[in-house]
Amino acid sequence: MHELALCQALIAQVETLAREHQARGVAGVRLLVGPLSGAEPALLQSAFPLAAAGTVLDGAVLVIDSAPVLVACASCGAESQTTPNRLVCGACGDWHTRVVSGDELTLASVELVLEPGRVTDGATREAGIHV
Repeated sequence: MHELALCQALIAQVETLAREHQARGVAGVRLLVGPLSGAEPALLQSAFPLAAAGTVLDGAVLVIDSAPVLVACASCGAESQTTPNRLVCGACGDWHTRVVSGDELTLASVELVLEPGRVTDGATREAGIHV
């Protein structure tokens, strides 16, 4: 289950953010996960509480947003949304495309607890999660 390793890497990044902002805790974490990322959102949800136990993220809420699969066409220049198993241009049907979105696993925002009863408005830092 590599989702546990992904959650551990996520927690390490968020702990660094919490230290940088002298936070007392973390109330929530928002991820952007594409269907081509290789990560299963349901397994991330299951692994998160286990990895967060005993850290400043203990009890934090994990919200996962799905990223659409977008491709850019080398032939006609169009950018279109498609499905993970059919990476062709939505405008001209050509298969010479480049994935623009849908393969990301991104830390979108973190809600830090700065003092008792006060949280940030969602300190945002986009960063890929690296294991």
